[in-house]
Amino acid sequence: MAQEKTPVTAAVRVLRAEKIEFSDHPYAYEEKGGTSVSARELGVDEHTVIKTLVMEDEKHNSLIILMHGDQQVSTKELARAIGVKQVSPCTAEAAQKQSGYLLGGTSPFGTRHAMPVYLEESITVLPYIYINGGKRGYLVGMVPSELVRVLKPQMVTVGISEKRGSV
Repeated sequence: MAQEKTPVTAAVRVLRAEKIEFSDHPYAYEEKGGTSVSARELGVDEHTVIKTLVMEDEKHNSLIILMHGDQQVSTKELARAIGVKQVSPCTAEAAQKQSGYLLGGTSPFGTRHAMPVYLEESITVLPYIYINGGKRGYLVGMVPSELVRVLKPQMVTVGISEKRGSV
């Protein structure tokens, strides 16, 4: 099988401009499959697949939270950590409008509108992560320190296991 060409997305343009070394990981996208599908397709631990979630506070200010694929975000803890009353997921339409990406293809790199980025702190200790490259069915791999260098996220500890509620 021929090597697939790297898609040229806004995220890939940012990665190249910032001279981030990254690996390409196209996979067969499944609607509503989430990180469990991408991890399975790539043969990697779901904990290393980082999901990009667009959320908003009670004043409808958008933000991005980056979380392990096998964990959920405690929106109560996130709100407390960032000093707002409430945080909730955006609608798919609002997330697309803010990020410029389709749901399932949202990358924290190259978003249409600048948004504060929050990162689950335990992601930084992983040796290598996989994160959306700006297109459904396409992840990029990198060391977490590069993500931190470019996005300059605020570190938070708001992850909870999938078995409990929240987002």
